[in-house]
Amino acid sequence: MITNSNLHYAIIKGIIDNGYAPSIEDLANTLTVDDSEVVEGLKDLQEYHGVVLHPSEPKVWCIHPFSLAPTNFYVKTKNGEWWGNCAWCSLGIAALLKDDVKITTTVGAETKQVEINIIDGKVQENNYLIHFPVPMKNAWDNVIYTCSNMLIFENEDQIDKWTRKHNVQKGDVQPIDNIWNFSKRWYGNHLNPEWKKWTIDEAKKMFKEFNLVHRVWKLDDSNERF
Repeated sequence: MITNSNLHYAIIKGIIDNGYAPSIEDLANTLTVDDSEVVEGLKDLQEYHGVVLHPSEPKVWCIHPFSLAPTNFYVKTKNGEWWGNCAWCSLGIAALLKDDVKITTTVGAETKQVEINIIDGKVQENNYLIHFPVPMKNAWDNVIYTCSNMLIFENEDQIDKWTRKHNVQKGDVQPIDNIWNFSKRWYGNHLNPEWKKWTIDEAKKMFKEFNLVHRVWKLDDSNERF
């Protein structure tokens, strides 16, 4: 029987082990079900905001914190390499792997390349900032766009210039260390066969715990999933 939890686990585990998402056939074999059940399960998981599928086929495009298409964030350990959807997701991958990690990205998704190393659970280059321009209550309106705008910067002046240049409204600015600690909590349960998405109330409590109080982090009262 397919559930959101066991399907999510099988996909995440496959990506960690192989560097790419399992095929429908692979998932059917792993979960001992028919291919058609996997397809319906993927659609249900997408409705649950647990995966993003390609628009024209039931193929995994993104399952947070992993992207299955090239992005501005490349995450590497001694055991494998992956794409992260954004700065937050890349830290989430490091949190899941529990290994020394090198994240390669560019400042503001422009020309200057930087590396962020996490060694023994600590961010070595802890002077970077992460910009969050899209309100979290709207994150899933277009989650690929939302993630593509969560970028690394060296200082707030860069963020101000970047938002003016690209006509993007300035959002919240967070030190990388705080988002690293937040990511360990947010993504800490993603490699769990019993995984469930955080509820709105759980998300609100976690945001408050990590002092994510800017208007960008405000979630409306809702019984829906974030």
